[in-house]
Amino acid sequence: MAEVIRMPKMSDTMTEGVIVAWHKKVGDDVKSGDILAEVETDKATMELENYVKGTLLHIGIEAGQSVPVDAVIAIVGAKGEDVSALLNAAPTTSTLAASSAPVAETTSTPEISTSKPQTSNATDSRLKASPLAKKIAEEKGVDLSKIPGSGDNGRIVKKDVESYTPATSSSKTSVSLPAIVGSESYDDVTVTQMRKAIARRLSESKNGAPHFYLTMSINMNKVIEARKVMNEISPVKISVNDIIIKAVAASLRANPKANSSWLGDKIRMNHHIHIGVAVAIEDGLIVPVVKFADNKTISHISAEVKELADKAKNKKLQPTEFEGSTFTISNLGMFGIDQFTAIINPPESCILAVGAAKETVVVENGQMKVANVMKVTLSCDHRSVDGAVGSAFLQTLKDMLENPVRLLV
Repeated sequence: MAEVIRMPKMSDTMTEGVIVAWHKKVGDDVKSGDILAEVETDKATMELENYVKGTLLHIGIEAGQSVPVDAVIAIVGAKGEDVSALLNAAPTTSTLAASSAPVAETTSTPEISTSKPQTSNATDSRLKASPLAKKIAEEKGVDLSKIPGSGDNGRIVKKDVESYTPATSSSKTSVSLPAIVGSESYDDVTVTQMRKAIARRLSESKNGAPHFYLTMSINMNKVIEARKVMNEISPVKISVNDIIIKAVAASLRANPKANSSWLGDKIRMNHHIHIGVAVAIEDGLIVPVVKFADNKTISHISAEVKELADKAKNKKLQPTEFEGSTFTISNLGMFGIDQFTAIINPPESCILAVGAAKETVVVENGQMKVANVMKVTLSCDHRSVDGAVGSAFLQTLKDMLENPVRLLV
């Protein structure tokens, strides 16, 4: 009796399949294990294996066409058997190609096993492998009985042979790991008002201000040398950050558009230069302000920054000491950070993120030398500062730091 072959569900998400190619034609004798066709699913192209002995009486879909799962794609039966009753009982879908050939030569679909693939072929009474898989295995000298099959009923297909790697013997024994017992725990920390204010202001800044970022590398060799000389005569110990503050202030004086504030309906062009210096404290981050920084000496800036930082850590800063900045510097170089981007402190237009100065090989006049290179990244509010303005500011800052004598005149 003729049997209907339907489009099998070859993956858990498959709803239809495409016949890539038929390997048999109407009138061919077929037996169990023959490959009828190649089917493209939503995940891969797979071989459709026949499990019915007889003659291919009907093909219900042409190569290149798609058909839903369970639709009739072929019929196998005795040679010359009438299959019209089967076709009437199980009509093809609208996606199937209509056949103009006699019933004995029309197209339909044979039924295949939908049992889950097995991981081994060793217990099968007959080794199941596609002709192509057998050929590849023979060429590679691989024992098919050692290869797990991923096809239907554990059938070995091409990809199984190509991906198979023979097991190698090992003298190592497996190690039994001890069970590690632990307990999950956590602390809920109440958000301080300072942290709430930081979260609110920086969220507003990041979400509201269209940030863009400019990064530049600066050779700090001369700054390091100048700092040694300065500390020989300075009443306070000068840090590299103190010199950077002075250089930023001087660069803002030369590039006043970077010293602006966005006020919504207007841009304020600040004539005074108040530099905010981000300081990390236990509750979060606070930005004490060095006012009129461009008019102060480096030693004056150094003494003032130390005083403000101590007040900040002891929570003794007065509002006048952390308000009114026109530009902010955030320096994480002392923590070994190479480079980062900072969020603008509104209503300011810019903030400078400073990384660590690290020894780097550079080329100078065609010669390789070791230099202490520091990367800085300028975050800009594009509503008030354009790329050209930010770039000009960084170029001036680079010139100041690579020739620190300019800060003294």
